[in-house]
Formats: sequence, C-alpha cells, structure tokens
Amino acid sequence: MLTRLLHRRGSVARANGVDLHWVEAGEGRPLVLLHGVGDSHLTWSKVVPALARTRRVLVPDLCGHGLSGRPNATYTLDWHARTITEWLEQLAIEEADVVGHSYGGGVAQWMLLNPAHRVRRLALVSSGGLGREVSLALRLAATPYVMEHMGQPFMATGTFVALQVAIRGVYSSRELLKLALQNGKRGTARAFARTVRDVIDLGGQRRGFHQHAHALRELPPIGVFWGANDPIIPVSHAAEAARVIPGVTITTFARCGHYPHRERPGTFVDALEAFLDRDATPVLSPWFGTGIIDRLTA
Repeated sequence: MLTRLLHRRGSVARANGVDLHWVEAGEGRPLVLLHGVGDSHLTWSKVVPALARTRRVLVPDLCGHGLSGRPNATYTLDWHARTITEWLEQLAIEEADVVGHSYGGGVAQWMLLNPAHRVRRLALVSSGGLGREVSLALRLAATPYVMEHMGQPFMATGTFVALQVAIRGVYSSRELLKLALQNGKRGTARAFARTVRDVIDLGGQRRGFHQHAHALRELPPIGVFWGANDPIIPVSHAAEAARVIPGVTITTFARCGHYPHRERPGTFVDALEAFLDRDATPVLSPWFGTGIIDRLTA
C-alpha cells in the first residue's frame, strides 16, 4: 500500500508562491526526503515503506520537478530551500529530520541558513555542496549551449536515455518512463537549466557548504551516506566532510553507486535509522563569524 502511494498523486500546497506536490506515509516524528536534480519523489519508493513504520515520512517534488509547479523563477539553492521551509511552516511542522540526496542534499544544507530552519537532524546522501568534483555529464549540462539548443523537447527522451546509460539498473524501465514523462512537462528544461547552472560550471560545483558555514551559529547532528563507487559525485567528498564538520558520522556502502537508497535499500534504511535514533545534540559551529572556510575545496 505504501509503495502504491508513491505512484499516485498526493497533496499540493502553495509555498513561496509555487505549487509544491508531495506524498506522505506513516505517523510519528516528521522525516522529509529531498530528491536530486532531474529526479522526483519516486526515487525514495524503495525505502518509504520501511521508514514509515515508525515515522511520518513526507516526500516532496522539488519545484520544477515531478508533479510540482514550474514557474519562471530563479531555481537557486536559496530559493528551493526557502520553498521547502515555507512548506513545513504551512504544515505546522516545528521540527523535522531532513534527508537530502544529491542536489537535495544541497537544498537541505541551505535550509540551515534560515534561523528558523526546523531541521532536527540532517542526513546527506551522495550530496552536492561538499566539494568541487562532479561527473563530466553534469558539467556539460551546465553549459548554456546544451539546454539552449536541446531544450524542452530533449528533456523526456534525454532523461530516459541518459539514466539508462549512466545508472543502469537503478530504475526499472517503467519507472524511467514515468520520470521521463514528468520531465517532458512544459517548463522543465528551464527549471533544470537554472537549477544546474546555479551550482555547477565547467569546473565542477561552484556553490558549496563552505561558502556560508560562517553564518551558522550551531549545527544539527549531521550524517553523511555515500556509495563507494559513486560515478556522479565522488565518495572522497564524504572524507572531506568528516575532516571539517564537527561530530559528523560517515557511512559508505560497498559496491554501490550514486543511489544507496535504491541500490542497497535495506542496508540504507538500517544505517539511516541508526543515525536518526542515536543520542546526539546540536554542536556549536567552529566557523561562526570567521568568514569563508576554504578547506572543503582545498
């Protein structure tokens, strides 16, 4: 039943002036799952049933993705983070555990910059924002030429073909078709291009946690989860996070790529729940008021 829930329309709320779609399951402490760029809430379908046994799991489509709106907006990390925070406010959720995969991890990090961010624990899964290197495909996608010349007609077929090649076996053909149809909606190419260009250039990721860490007075408990063979964002970023973020816990998954929650769903759920349930308290940020820290990109 919970798996079927992720394959039908859920709820829609107006947040930050945009229609935000989400599905949810279970009861208990709120747990928010944020997907990556070009993806949707469907990416979490293999882990929601287990997580929802003891938690209220909320799975939104980031704006410009899935069944959410596609306005003529900036699609910056700040904008996405503000949208998710306003959505939580509308749902009267005072505190939530937040899990962000890939680009969704960047959004989750940017949520912390809001003094009223409502994040109790932060789990970063193969996350953006922790280092410069990313795959060549993402760097090329950030160039103006690609989106301006491919554009919206390319989004549906491009999604299907690119994911079949890049992450073979992570999604079924049926799931890829559903995602491709969602990405074929009008406005998706514009949203994709603006989202990617905000964070990536030909040299790699150009926006990262290090750029704003000095603004954080304290940090929630942070867990980092990564596939040891990630072809999209290298696992070395997890080691960098361990080096500079106080109290962070690191979990790596052997023989696993960019999608631990789909490639190793059972193991991933066990590791995530162990992190969410362990005793931990926020820690004072060692960077507060010190300016930009450079160690994450050294």
